[in-house]
Amino acid sequence: MSNITREAALSLYQRYNKAQHLLRHALSVEAVMRRFAQELGEDADYWGIVGILHDIDYELYPEEHLIHAPAMLRDAGISEEMIHAILSHGWTICSDVEPTLLMEKVLFTIDELTGLIMATALMRPSRSVADLEVSSVKKKWKTKGFSAGVDRDLIAKGAEMLGMELDRVIQLTIEGMRTVSHQIGL
Repeated sequence: MSNITREAALSLYQRYNKAQHLLRHALSVEAVMRRFAQELGEDADYWGIVGILHDIDYELYPEEHLIHAPAMLRDAGISEEMIHAILSHGWTICSDVEPTLLMEKVLFTIDELTGLIMATALMRPSRSVADLEVSSVKKKWKTKGFSAGVDRDLIAKGAEMLGMELDRVIQLTIEGMRTVSHQIGL
């Protein structure tokens, strides 16, 4: 159970992050976390709030991502459990907190994947996730220069940690993003 409402989490996130592309990312990750929670029989509200808050310090401290997040979150009364989950999404990149809980493994896996899916959707004639298929994402996955900043090995490692096929992870991520397509411009 979360100790913060969705509205309060969104307000907290927007206190520190003003850029629209960062808000679209937070909403994408929230929606995907909710979709996975539904799929796995977990608390979609709690998982969604973690998705909203996962990059709370990114706009202010991009070079020190997740270093300032704990203090920001503690000041807002966020639980230590939620802070641990948020820190775990940067494991091996900018955090030494390993994802151990199922929710943490999902966040670790889908954070970068949402960016690849957004980029893939924007290349389509429809510029939408409505008609996006897993095969289209997989095709772009193999194109090294496409969204070169997306760490495909990290996503694959996350899918392995979850014990899920990559195609299923991509499908659920697309489905989650479809639920907020108008809010994220897709």
